[in-house]
Amino acid sequence: MILVYIAGPYRSDTINGVVKNIQVAREHAEKLWKAGYAVLCPHLNTALFDGVMDDQTFLNGTMEMLKRCDAIYLLPKWSLSVGSVKEYEYAKENGIKIIHANNFLGADEW
Repeated sequence: MILVYIAGPYRSDTINGVVKNIQVAREHAEKLWKAGYAVLCPHLNTALFDGVMDDQTFLNGTMEMLKRCDAIYLLPKWSLSVGSVKEYEYAKENGIKIIHANNFLGADEW
């Protein structure tokens, strides 16, 4: 089974914005699962953990998760997230398949 990492904004200026970003990621994760992929969605893995650890610890952890994935799935607005841009760059440099949410073709993607 192909393992896909979801990348996109998590942080926001408000808690409502964070919750909305988590929900967007969840909706895309559901779509990917239904399309037959295994999905790693860091938004859900650490949902509302803000303050438990410093941001860099979470970013280091999610980068480690990405290293084990076959593909990265870029949510709409991914380029507005500093962390997602770094994840994209890592994927590009290391031959991890890049899937853009706006161009997702489902099972035909592979």
